Amino acid sequence: MNRPKSTLEQWRILQAVVDFGGYAQAAEQLNKSQSSLNHAVAKLQHQLGIQLLEVRGRKAYLTECGEVLLRRSRHVTQAVGELEQLASNLEQGWEPSLSIARELVYPMETLTEALAAFLPQSRGTRVTVRDTVISGTQEMIKNHQVDIAICGTPPMGYISEPLCDLDFYLLCHPSHPLAAQVEIEDDRVLAQHLQIVIKDTGVNSQQEIGWLKAEQRWTVSNFHEAKVILAKGIGFCWIPAHLVKQELENGQLVRLSLKGSSSRKILLSLVVPQRDKQGPACKLLESLILAQHKSGSV
Repeated sequence: MNRPKSTLEQWRILQAVVDFGGYAQAAEQLNKSQSSLNHAVAKLQHQLGIQLLEVRGRKAYLTECGEVLLRRSRHVTQAVGELEQLASNLEQGWEPSLSIARELVYPMETLTEALAAFLPQSRGTRVTVRDTVISGTQEMIKNHQVDIAICGTPPMGYISEPLCDLDFYLLCHPSHPLAAQVEIEDDRVLAQHLQIVIKDTGVNSQQEIGWLKAEQRWTVSNFHEAKVILAKGIGFCWIPAHLVKQELENGQLVRLSLKGSSSRKILLSLVVPQRDKQGPACKLLESLILAQHKSGSV
C-alpha cells in the first residue's frame, strides 16, 4: 500500500492561507507561527512536486493546479471532519440513522417542514421515510421496525400523541354518472359502481382504505394512482382533502354528496415504539414534528 505523501494538516493550512488572504492572517487565525505555515506549504509543494502558490508582492496566489487541488482537498477535509463528528456523536449516543413510518394520508409537506428544521441539527443522521397503510403502520410499530410512526389507530398498549384530523372526500370525475346526482340517497347506489381503494401495506393483512361495499373494486398502492384512474372518468374514491385541493378548484374532480356522510375524518397520532430506548436525535425530530401542529401550521 502506498503511503500518502501529504497530510490533512498540510491541506488545512493551505486552505487557511487562501481563505484568510495570506500567511500572516492564517497564522493569526490558526494560532500558529507564520514560519510554520510557510514550512508546511513549502513541504507540501515539494512532496507533490507541483507549485500550488505563487507570491506576488506580499500576497500568495493559487496557481491553476493549486486551484484544482484546493477544491478537491476541501471535499477530503470536510469528509474527515464529518467522520470525526460522527464518531463523537456515536460516543454520545446520537443515532446514525432514523426511520419513520408515515401513514400514507399524512401530508408529506408537513413532515418535510419538520425534517428541514431537523437537518441543520441532525449531525449527519440519515433519515428513512416509509409510506405505510393501516395495519402496515401498526406492524412496524409492534415489530419495532421504526423509530417514529405517524398512524391512524395505534396498536393496543402503545402511547400516542394526537397530531391532526384529516378530512376525506368522496370523489369522482365530472363525467362519471355519480356526478350528476345532487345527493346520493343510499350507499347501495355506490355499490353499483367501481370503487378505487388503497392497499393495506401489512404483510398478512388484506385490509384496504375506506367504505368497501362496492362489488367492483380496483386496488392501487397510493392516492396518486387513484387520482390518475379517476381522471379517466373511472370509478369513485375516498381521498384526503389536502391531496385534491387543486383538482377540485380546477373542476378536474367533483365532490359527491352522500346522505348522512358528506365527509369522513381520521385522527392521526405520533407513536415512538421504543420510548425507553429513544435517543437524542429521535427526541429532537419528534419535538419538531409535534411543533408543526402546536404552531397551528397544519
